[in-house]
Amino acid sequence: MEFFKRPLAITDLELTGLDAQIHEIIELGLLVMDQKTLKVIDKFEVKIKPEHIKTAVRKALEANGYNERDWKRAWPLKDALEIYAEKTKNAIFLAQNAYSDWAFINEAFKKSAVEDPLDYHRLDLFSIGWSRRDRFPGLAKFSLSSMCKYFGIEPEPKPHRAMNGAKKNLEVLRKLLVS
Repeated sequence: MEFFKRPLAITDLELTGLDAQIHEIIELGLLVMDQKTLKVIDKFEVKIKPEHIKTAVRKALEANGYNERDWKRAWPLKDALEIYAEKTKNAIFLAQNAYSDWAFINEAFKKSAVEDPLDYHRLDLFSIGWSRRDRFPGLAKFSLSSMCKYFGIEPEPKPHRAMNGAKKNLEVLRKLLVS
């Protein structure tokens, strides 16, 4: 498949901490988009059952609102990754911080023995924003919250949810590429 015809897989994760070797994905939000039109062609949102909640960082759980009750029907990691893989075949991974989120997705593929179907390229909003800084004077910080504020986009509500993060990534991406 030609590179510019591949869909974009905007992915946002909620985690139990920042170390992909120790911590876990507990929620995944995905928007699959047509690269040319930036229209959503598929989506997926799932809570994932943590296997080692005792290794979680309290601040991380507070940020994403984790509680046992809301995760009672959470999916096993392997089941969630199988659906994610099905929806992202040949897609280009895109996240606010591709380095961090990809580390967790990559580790999840390894742990679950689900084959990674994504294109090997990675995109992140930080780099896209930085590369377009001349078009947006005053855009000096490239965090998701800073770019939302700059473009007049409502901030991501708290506690953080993966699908909300994916939707905010999409709103910012459209501003960066279409404005």
